[in-house]
Amino acid sequence: MSKTGEQPTAKANSYLDMELLRFTTAGSVDDGKSTLIGRLLFDSKSIFEDQMEQVRQSSERKGLEGADLALLTDGLKDEREQGITIDVAYRYFATPKRKFIIADTPGHIQYTRNMVTGASTANVALILIDARNGVVDQTCRHSIIASLLQIPHLVVCVNKMDLVDYSQEVYDNIVESFENFASKLEVKDVRFIPISALKGDNVVNRSENMSWFEGSTLLYTLEHMHIGSDHNHIDCRFPVQTVIRPKSDKYHDYRGYAGRIAGGIFKPGDEVTVLPSGFSSKIKSIETFDGPIEEAYAPMSVTITLEDDVDVSRGDMLVRTNNQPEAKQDLEVMLCWLNQKGPMPRTKYTLRHTTADMKAMIKEVRYKLDINTLHRNEEDKNVGMNDICRVQLRTTKPVLADSYRKNRQTGSIILVDDATNETVAAGMII
Repeated sequence: MSKTGEQPTAKANSYLDMELLRFTTAGSVDDGKSTLIGRLLFDSKSIFEDQMEQVRQSSERKGLEGADLALLTDGLKDEREQGITIDVAYRYFATPKRKFIIADTPGHIQYTRNMVTGASTANVALILIDARNGVVDQTCRHSIIASLLQIPHLVVCVNKMDLVDYSQEVYDNIVESFENFASKLEVKDVRFIPISALKGDNVVNRSENMSWFEGSTLLYTLEHMHIGSDHNHIDCRFPVQTVIRPKSDKYHDYRGYAGRIAGGIFKPGDEVTVLPSGFSSKIKSIETFDGPIEEAYAPMSVTITLEDDVDVSRGDMLVRTNNQPEAKQDLEVMLCWLNQKGPMPRTKYTLRHTTADMKAMIKEVRYKLDINTLHRNEEDKNVGMNDICRVQLRTTKPVLADSYRKNRQTGSIILVDDATNETVAAGMII
């Protein structure tokens, strides 16, 4: 506390300004995903003493020797009792270098949709491999989903090294086996770390048992991974979320457009076009909660004002005049079906794309994708829950879309069932 009794703000601001990294965990059942996250939280001192005490008591009731760190993340009562993860659990923690959001996703084959949900916004996927079992079907399956979702970085954690006597030979064989398989995937950055989540080797602290490994620990890798270039800073895309009209005496004629930048860099003076209307204007100012700024880029949330009084509303998009997305009513989409009831022919769904909503219909199922082999099945077109398929959609008005490969924000959609208001599918525009 300062002498005047005011709270110093420098530290608070530095925390707010810290870069956020989202990562998801994936692996087969019992590969130790929850234990690994528990170890990360525990060793980086990101949990409270009362939480730890609850874990110790639960572990004692189960007759375990030490504290079971997996209980820190298995948040649902059913999960704790069964010892499995059945839903996507989000956990937040921070170190002096970075803030983190972890999506802990289930390993079971019937929870593919949960893996897709948790991974859709991730910068990094942690793929866990049990050192005793090596690369198994689920390893391939989850790596393929990570590749399909265009997650830029994969960190392969070879876990349970303590159960194979910290053998370098076992680790090297797994690395070679995964690299052979990963050559088919579209992932630019793959790294490998031998760890023991249970004992804490190479998670937060360096392992004394694996002096042969010269790479970084998992936490150091996550803290220092460069993610700034993961966003598309070339194609300027600003979906308008809401129009700000204060109607006060001070701001009587103020009209600002608030939203989150989905791509590119915007500066005052830039010429922009409002889509779908096609009207052009120049950016007058870019404002944030802390005041005006000279440039804004993805994924910042800002308010933009324009020099001309053009009609802009929620669902419109501001783009650079010489770089516009293609407006399409027929979309080719890779869909992950999330609902127990499969798609019905000629059914209308609400399609949500950035801040815009419209009606859409599945015109044709092109093929289903076998997630284990990447084989396209064009014979069986019955889509059920957890299936991933390529479809053709027809929308009632044009979608201002980029391909998902180019921009994960403007290239993704969800379909909502109008009758039940349930999200039935998540899609990536091809």
